[in-house]
Amino acid sequence: MRIFILSLLVQFRCGAELLSEMYGSLQSPNFPEPYPRDTELNWNISVPDGFRISLFFSHFDLEPSYLCEYDFVKVKADGEVLAVFCGKEETDTEEVPTQQVITSPRNSLSVQFVSDFSNEERFSGFMAHYSAVDVDECSQRSDEDQLCDHFCHNFIGGYYCSCRYGYQLHTDNHTCRVECSGAVFKERSGILSSINFPSPYPKSSDCSYRIEVEEGFRLRLQFDPRFDVEDHPDITCPYDHVKIQAGNKEFGPFCGDRSPGFIQTDSNVVSIQFHSDDSGENLGWRLSYTTKGSQCPVPEAPSNAVMVPIQSEYSFKDHVVFSCQPGFLLIQDGGMSDHLQLECQADGLWSGRPPRCHSKTRI
Repeated sequence: MRIFILSLLVQFRCGAELLSEMYGSLQSPNFPEPYPRDTELNWNISVPDGFRISLFFSHFDLEPSYLCEYDFVKVKADGEVLAVFCGKEETDTEEVPTQQVITSPRNSLSVQFVSDFSNEERFSGFMAHYSAVDVDECSQRSDEDQLCDHFCHNFIGGYYCSCRYGYQLHTDNHTCRVECSGAVFKERSGILSSINFPSPYPKSSDCSYRIEVEEGFRLRLQFDPRFDVEDHPDITCPYDHVKIQAGNKEFGPFCGDRSPGFIQTDSNVVSIQFHSDDSGENLGWRLSYTTKGSQCPVPEAPSNAVMVPIQSEYSFKDHVVFSCQPGFLLIQDGGMSDHLQLECQADGLWSGRPPRCHSKTRI
């Protein structure tokens, strides 16, 4: 008889059982008969990702002790103790499961049962049941810590993200990006901006804009005073930034809340690159561009000639028309004409020389 009792004690002295089904039960040794002394048992419960574990005790009767220092059931998850139970009735120093449900923070849970070397009475132990509970990941996060950039959809065992129309789901399956490269602006003036400005711009995107105007024109950029691009207090624009390439000149990178203001590029072709990473809710940027032509020297009207229009400066594509006063004829390159038009060219030179006006009486 003593050999049997010793064998029983060795059998329950220390053991661990892995439970991986979606539901199940566990109980003290010999339940509903009294559990043995000097015993330690562990149940490690694990369910698939996307689930939590719900644990409920349908019966509980352990030896009572101050702060459960003798016999107890301890429930842990991720190294944290969720509960310690002992006794049969709630006291100031003892806690029993009663009707409460214990839920793990993630997909694993451990239950430990310990009995000491003596029991003054007979205690029937416990019966517990567990089940996998689906996690609604979409409702577990705050607005500041969203799983999905736009829309989150929960399903049993997981979730997936989707994007508003016009956006594409990034390869990280969380953020929404846009295809914003290849746009070419050829008008002499215009406006371009980050997508959605002045609302937050898309994450995880690389946008490329190109402005091309005729040779002889130089592009001038004016950024809106409202400028909000994610930055860093110690490192220059490591996250989001705007860069500008004009001929052999580069401007930027620009980020933060200070507008780059006015930029004279001295080029007729400008490329604008905008990069955003996978975080942030910054409002972006906008700029307007205009063109200024190459300047030609102010021509002088010859004697007895009339020149229109008269301006303080002349730029590419401007023109002047020469004509002669009454009694004079306009002569240019050996020929006579009523008037002569000259144009300011892309190289900053006029298309010809001013004419001469000769008196009709001398011809």
